[in-house]
Amino acid sequence: MATDPLDDFLQYLTHEKRYSPHTVTAYRTDLIEFRDFLVVKYELDSILEANFQFIRTWIAEMMESDITSRSIGRKISALRSFFRFHLREGNVSTNPMLKIQAPKISKRLPAFVDAQPMEVLHRPGAIEEGETDPYDGMLVRLIIELLYGTGMRLAELISLKLSDVHLKGCTVKVLGKRNKERIIPVTNELRDFLSVYIDTRSQFTTQIEHAEVDILLIRKDGKKLGRSFVYGRVRHYLSLVTTIDKKSPHVLRHTFATHMLNNGADLNAIKELLGHANLSATQVYTHNTVEKLKAIHQKAHPRA
Repeated sequence: MATDPLDDFLQYLTHEKRYSPHTVTAYRTDLIEFRDFLVVKYELDSILEANFQFIRTWIAEMMESDITSRSIGRKISALRSFFRFHLREGNVSTNPMLKIQAPKISKRLPAFVDAQPMEVLHRPGAIEEGETDPYDGMLVRLIIELLYGTGMRLAELISLKLSDVHLKGCTVKVLGKRNKERIIPVTNELRDFLSVYIDTRSQFTTQIEHAEVDILLIRKDGKKLGRSFVYGRVRHYLSLVTTIDKKSPHVLRHTFATHMLNNGADLNAIKELLGHANLSATQVYTHNTVEKLKAIHQKAHPRA
């Protein structure tokens, strides 16, 4: 029985490349979108039958639909990986992606929150008083404090285990992309808050039959946090203190990196804390620092 080339590729990403579920889902979505395009436009039954002209037509239609260059680039990246895999497996004789160039992506500075608004959220009760349940107030504060205090990704946050927290050593262990572990220090204040939360959490998890006992951050019903819950609470509290357009958990990661750099942290150290594979991914935060210096110069220099 013939197997589905899309399923084979996704299995490869999951079990051999060990991509995160979020990344695999993104690849699946992009490839299904392309497969549907081939069915409607060319009546093709398989992605493997696509040639570079079909792919160029798809890209052109996306560009006419005002899909961003960044999104198109991501979809092209998914196709590149897909055809490289099937070329290696012997399922296609040529790689149609060799004649495809991704549209240029204009550099976009990472959005971040200024230090003063973050201090507003850090004040006692600033978050707790916004939640109807005391436990939810503690949970949401810890979510925001961890994202801003460590720079970890959303997927890393919701996957944290109790055993990843080392209170005595003031560190948390994070399982990042490609299953790469890293150790991130936490402040004494955040360590103490984690300790209080863990004690509070233990008081009701023993009474819940199907509680996620190994996961650090759980709802009061014992279930693991969902991405939408974290997005919603972070967006809500950031909207109270900042007017920036993007108000996501990833903005807190950008904020962590930018504030660290602005306060003298070494770029290589920030790279390790963020879990970046290459320094070039971290260097984007230097642009924020330069822009800040430009703004200060414009305001302060008599000839500016």
